[in-house]
Amino acid sequence: MKLVKLAFALAAAVTVSACDTPIGPDKSVDRNLIDRKDLSQIKWGVWVDPDGCDNWIADDGVEGYLARRLDKYGKPVCSGVAPPTVATGGFKNGATGVIGDPL
Repeated sequence: MKLVKLAFALAAAVTVSACDTPIGPDKSVDRNLIDRKDLSQIKWGVWVDPDGCDNWIADDGVEGYLARRLDKYGKPVCSGVAPPTVATGGFKNGATGVIGDPL
């Protein structure tokens, strides 16, 4: 019986240790091969979702980015900066010089 418990404990430890291994590429870096901008260098705007809450939005001409805007407590920010479903700000100014953004 002790051997069964030891084998179970070892299997559980191996399974849990696998959770610490990151899976997939680092999503905090723009992998764009054309201009290689870091996400902090892209110009961001605000898109207001249908519920009236703000979302950060950016467009570099090749890829688009969207992230929910949160306050310091982790709650959504609903500032009223624009009507629902409207985007505002210079979020298209980060477009690449090679491709640009035709829209």
